[in-house]
Amino acid sequence: MAKQGSDKLTEMAVKNAQPKESSWKLPDGKGLYLEIMPNGAKYWRFKFRFGGKEKRLALGVYPEAGLKQARKGREAARELLAKGEDPCEAKRQSKLAQNLAATNSFEAVALEWLQKHSAEWTPNYSIKATLMLNNHLLPWLGKRPISEIKAPDMLAVLRRIESKGIIETAHRAKQMSGQIFRYAIATGRAERDPTPDLRGALITAKPKHFASITEPKEVGQLLLAIDGFRGTSIVKAALQISPLLFQRPGEVRQMLWADINFDTAEWRYLVTKTQTPHIVPLSRQAVSILKDIQPLTGRGMYVFPSARGASRSLSDNALRVALRTMGFDKETMTPHGFRALARTILDEVLGYRVDWIEHQLAHAVKDPNGRAYNRTAHLEGRKEMMQAWADYLDKLRDEASVITVGKQK
Repeated sequence: MAKQGSDKLTEMAVKNAQPKESSWKLPDGKGLYLEIMPNGAKYWRFKFRFGGKEKRLALGVYPEAGLKQARKGREAARELLAKGEDPCEAKRQSKLAQNLAATNSFEAVALEWLQKHSAEWTPNYSIKATLMLNNHLLPWLGKRPISEIKAPDMLAVLRRIESKGIIETAHRAKQMSGQIFRYAIATGRAERDPTPDLRGALITAKPKHFASITEPKEVGQLLLAIDGFRGTSIVKAALQISPLLFQRPGEVRQMLWADINFDTAEWRYLVTKTQTPHIVPLSRQAVSILKDIQPLTGRGMYVFPSARGASRSLSDNALRVALRTMGFDKETMTPHGFRALARTILDEVLGYRVDWIEHQLAHAVKDPNGRAYNRTAHLEGRKEMMQAWADYLDKLRDEASVITVGKQK
């Protein structure tokens, strides 16, 4: 109830106000009152006149908004009235500005960018991009209007990552942020990308090379170990074909039967990293491995499906774990290391043309005039190289087998 001699409420009166059959009001003075609804809900209202009309301004719901907060809202509204402004219109404009700020926040733009591009990415890359945003960018930049984020703001966030010793992650976060800013520019929510201003501001990331065996005798031992692998047939076949094809592990794991042509002995696919068509000539040995596994997986989409279901490919970790099981730790050999293995020996031991090797690795290769080779460039020569490579690996395996048998004797 109101105090005697005053229309002002008390906290106790507000708390004890009980609902009735119809809504009723407890006045606090100067236009402020508490409206109690039949369902027990309590709303703060401010009644005023503007432009000759009686109007009401909502000031919150009790108990989230207490008496003190409601009175502050009333005084703010009275100040606007004194300036000749409509508190209801001011509130509407404030909400519009808040909604606009939310739409133009770094988080809103980043999530929109993520949703737009995730359909183009592999599931694994989408997960990595989402983690990058959630762990390193959104907690510090998310709520800020993207147009107001400047180079020093961006540098502070990247330095936070850098201070954890994950230098490469800081550089990747900078690259991703640049893509988000450029998307904001394209959609009219920012005028410039501040990330180019940070050139040279971060510690230079030292390049990491995937561990690989490149000594021919050791390669032979690796091939023998793969042949003796006691895991699943699918993982074993993926391991056996990896050194023969030396493509990126993700491409091998996600190989599709639809992309294999046994008549031409070719695997044609779209490189995920560059979205360019690529041709991999299949040696007799590679064809044999594929035909051996075809009765097992040929009715599905993937050549190397996951053990969890044919609708997904072999997991990112499957080949890595298999190598560890065979005794090759991450400092000795990785699934990606089959590429370095082939690159080194094809060049330094077998003496094949570097541009053929690079082309077969699905790297961007240009001709003497600076133009990118098309996917069929030197295809006959590369077919010959891939068969010679497979034959050479057989030779290394046979030599290692003879050495192993000799040791056993």
